[in-house]
Amino acid sequence: MCHVEPRIVFMGTPEFALPTLERLASHYPLVGVVTQPDRPAGRGRRMVASPVKEFALAEGIPVFQPERLRRVEAVEHVRAWAPDLIVVAAYGQILRPSILGIPRLGVLNVHASLLPRWRGAAPVQAALLAGDAVTGVTIMKLDEGMDTGPIMAKREIPILPGETAGELEARLAEIGAQLLLEALPDYIAGLIQPQPQPQEGVTLAPRISTEAAGIDWTCPAVALERHVRAFAPAPGAFTTWNGTRLKVLRGEAVACAEPAACPGSVFLWQKFPAVMTGEGAFVLLQVQMAGKRPMNGDAFVRGRKDLLGAVLSSHRPGE
Repeated sequence: MCHVEPRIVFMGTPEFALPTLERLASHYPLVGVVTQPDRPAGRGRRMVASPVKEFALAEGIPVFQPERLRRVEAVEHVRAWAPDLIVVAAYGQILRPSILGIPRLGVLNVHASLLPRWRGAAPVQAALLAGDAVTGVTIMKLDEGMDTGPIMAKREIPILPGETAGELEARLAEIGAQLLLEALPDYIAGLIQPQPQPQEGVTLAPRISTEAAGIDWTCPAVALERHVRAFAPAPGAFTTWNGTRLKVLRGEAVACAEPAACPGSVFLWQKFPAVMTGEGAFVLLQVQMAGKRPMNGDAFVRGRKDLLGAVLSSHRPGE
C-alpha cells in the first residue's frame, strides 16, 4: 500500500512560530502558509513582513495574509489548498468552525503552557507574573473554545532563575516544535487520540496591554522582579521619571532598605540605582530611556546622577 504524506497548511506569525514551521517544512509537504498581514514597525513605520512569511517565501511555500480569516473569501482560499491537517503556532487570530472543519485530521495548535493552566494569548507572561516554578508546551486539537481542545501531547520544563519572557518563549518554541514532530507520525496514523483537558486547574492568560507593563513601586520587590521579567524584552516594564518614560529591562530584588524612603525613591546600591518598593528594594540592572539605547544601570546613573534622590512614578492598573 502506497504511503501518502498529508497535505499540511501552517498558520503562525511571530518568532515563536518559526521553529515549528522549520521542522514541519523539513519533514512534510507544506501546501501553504497563513500569516498576519505586513505591519508598520520601527521609527520609519515601514511595512515589515512576519518572520513566518520571510521563511515561507525563502522556501517557495505559498503565503496567504488575510486581514480577517473569518471572511468567506479567506476560508475558500484555505479550502482550495485541500489540507489534510492544519498546524497553528501563535497565528494571532481565532479560528472559526468554517476553518476548523476543513482538514480531515483537524487543526493542531502548539501552545506555550501546560493546559488547562494559562489558556489565552499571553501564557508565558502569565506564568512569570504568577511566579510559577514550571511551565511547558501543550499540543492540542483546536475546537471552538479558547484553548479548550483535547490534548495530544504535553512537555513540562522548569522556569530558570532570572529568565525573561523572551528567553522562556524561545525555549518553549524549540521544545514545542520538537514535541510536535515526535507526536505527529502516530497522530497521522491514528495511533494517538487526543484526550479531553482536566476540568480542574483552569486559569486564563488574556492578552496584555502595553500599559499593563507599568511598574507599581508599592508592590513588593520580589513581585516587581517577576513583573520586569514578564515584560522583557517587549513591551518593557516602565516607570516615569521627570515626565519621561524609563524602561526597566532587568532588575533584582534585594533586602536592603533606605531609611524613611517612600516607594519609588531612588538611592545608590553597590554602584547601581535601586528603588524602594512596598517591601525591600529593587536594583535597576538595565534601563532604557525613551528613544535611547539600553544601558546598564551603573553606567546610566554615572551619566545621570540626578536620578539619585528622585521619586519614580507608580503605575497602577486602570490609571
